[in-house]
Amino acid sequence: MTYSVNCSILLTELPLLERPAAAKAAGFDAVEFWWPFEASVPTDAETTAFERAITDAGVQLTGLNFNAGDMPAGDRGLVSWPARAAEFLDNVDAVAGIGGRLGCRAFNALYGNRIDGQAADAQDELAVQNLAAAAAGVGRFGGTVLLEPVSGAPEYPLRTAMDALGVIDRVRAESGAENLRLLADFYHLAVNGDDVAAVIEQHAGDFGHIQIADNPGRGAPGTGELPLGEWITRSRQLGYEGFIGLEYREQAGTAFSWLADGL
Repeated sequence: MTYSVNCSILLTELPLLERPAAAKAAGFDAVEFWWPFEASVPTDAETTAFERAITDAGVQLTGLNFNAGDMPAGDRGLVSWPARAAEFLDNVDAVAGIGGRLGCRAFNALYGNRIDGQAADAQDELAVQNLAAAAAGVGRFGGTVLLEPVSGAPEYPLRTAMDALGVIDRVRAESGAENLRLLADFYHLAVNGDDVAAVIEQHAGDFGHIQIADNPGRGAPGTGELPLGEWITRSRQLGYEGFIGLEYREQAGTAFSWLADGL
């Protein structure tokens, strides 16, 4: 199965460390997570417990976010946040350690909100430096940094695929890093008004990962109006070979009912 269960938004009725096993029991072999710890540098005990939850469940970790801050409070990443620049670099080492040990190769770096009193140009310059550092950190074992347009966060500056691709191009030009790719979350792109079909036609080769949820509601496939199946099929036809991340909200009992009908 080419789907990866995002265990940070699905199966939330269960304790976090029980979710990989629940995903396996539901028939999935791959999982992904937002940053699963409170601190940017977790304790050894926390790291070991998380890694054992993955390996004991017999699933592959296919995606892991860098720390994005307090997301329920509105934070959306540390990459362009000047006051937390050193913390982000510490987090790169923590993420790379987990990824290297678990064989994960895709790492989502949420860009960060615009900060009051901080010049946007200065934030963007910091982001380029931090993304280059992240690419170097995970590049040691073949990892890729993903950059994602996000909806529902007014101060988050990357809203379209071209917004993210422009940053990626700048990081490549200024640092020489090649292991950065677009995270194409079809839900976020659609909500933000991007022409998802056109993005696929023009940039499927630039996708490092795809995530899906339906709209309206960010629910399971089939609960809204997005042609997710068509978009996935076309992305595959144009060369995308990776997992499809399931990043939607649905109660555990019916989280995967749509699979009986497919996309």
